[in-house]
Amino acid sequence: FFYKIDSIKTSINVASLVGHNTVRRLVMGNDNRLATPEEQLKMETLIAKAMKEGAVGFSTGLIYLPGMFSNTAEVVGLAKETAKYKGIYASHIRNEENTAMEAITEAIDIGKAAMIPVQISHFKVASPSNWGRSPEALALIKKARLEGYDVTIDQYPYTAASTNLGIRLPDWAIAGGTDSTKKRINDPVLHQQIIKDMLAQLKKYKYKNYSYAVVANHAADTTLNGKSISAINLMKGRKPKAADEAETILDLMLAGGAQMVYHMMNEKDVQYFMKYPYNMIGADGGIATGKGMPHPRTYGTNARVLGLYVREQQIISLEEAVRRMTSLPAQKFQLKDRGLLKEGMAADIVVFDEATVKDNATFEQPHQFSSGFHFVLVNGQLVIDEGKHTGIRSGRTLFGPAYPVQ
Repeated sequence: FFYKIDSIKTSINVASLVGHNTVRRLVMGNDNRLATPEEQLKMETLIAKAMKEGAVGFSTGLIYLPGMFSNTAEVVGLAKETAKYKGIYASHIRNEENTAMEAITEAIDIGKAAMIPVQISHFKVASPSNWGRSPEALALIKKARLEGYDVTIDQYPYTAASTNLGIRLPDWAIAGGTDSTKKRINDPVLHQQIIKDMLAQLKKYKYKNYSYAVVANHAADTTLNGKSISAINLMKGRKPKAADEAETILDLMLAGGAQMVYHMMNEKDVQYFMKYPYNMIGADGGIATGKGMPHPRTYGTNARVLGLYVREQQIISLEEAVRRMTSLPAQKFQLKDRGLLKEGMAADIVVFDEATVKDNATFEQPHQFSSGFHFVLVNGQLVIDEGKHTGIRSGRTLFGPAYPVQ
């Protein structure tokens, strides 16, 4: 991957974590079971190899296949291997809704057991059943730091999340991957059990229906992009009931699934987290391709913080916002010569107008670049000149602490 990045060239620098789901899939496939001692050793060997090849740390996505089937002990073992090479542990935690507190605690406990710095990705309390629990969630981070553990978080400045459609199904239904999921959906008995579990989840999270779930990209029928599950359900001639909408979700899964935008957070919680000094700004977005109806965070994250939360709402200061976007993440991910305007550091520089910087991407029209950014230099070369890309690709791979030649 690194060779490819450095051969095709990019306009930004690229650092990478080694992913738990990738490693587990290589060793165990998408099986719903715990690892054997032999499989655990194989996974740890792959982690060590990736760290020596330049990964900055180890990441988990414990809400996704196949990591959702791992236990804490498995992750601790892999985190310990990462710690040998001075990497960090970054986690998309196991649950961001009703059991978010337990999931945050698990991430912290993994860090304690492995003696490794922890980064919790896109920190949130999601679904109406959890709105208002931001002080409780952040208290867990504050307590860990007071105890001397290096635990930090990151956040994107929106009240909507984005991930795949499959997470709306129960875990057991998606075990084994796409073919296994389709087989279960097509089994009449299992089909009904899936629907039952989906409706139970909906009730538990206090949603009345699936109107909060909007299709970002459905490859089988792109005319559905930008429409909610509730709207698509009505288009299919079904009744406006949650059970019918669950059936519509299963139809979309049989047709190949979809990338989704989920409107599931509360603005007051977003603002509460924004004020926390050990909270980095992270887009959690994909590459801007101009296709589909993606989450606007892909285009607008940093500009939204600088324009809305700094200039307009004054939730945090300009200096603090810049620190959260630059030196804090550079220091956490051990990018030694990055993140500060200082002699001897790499010349990665953004010049923007604090009075006009603004995110223009919306959920309805996401493919809008932000305004107010005049110049961007990457490794000393001008990549953006008066808001226009110059064609320069001066980015490079940034290696982790175990890489032999820095």
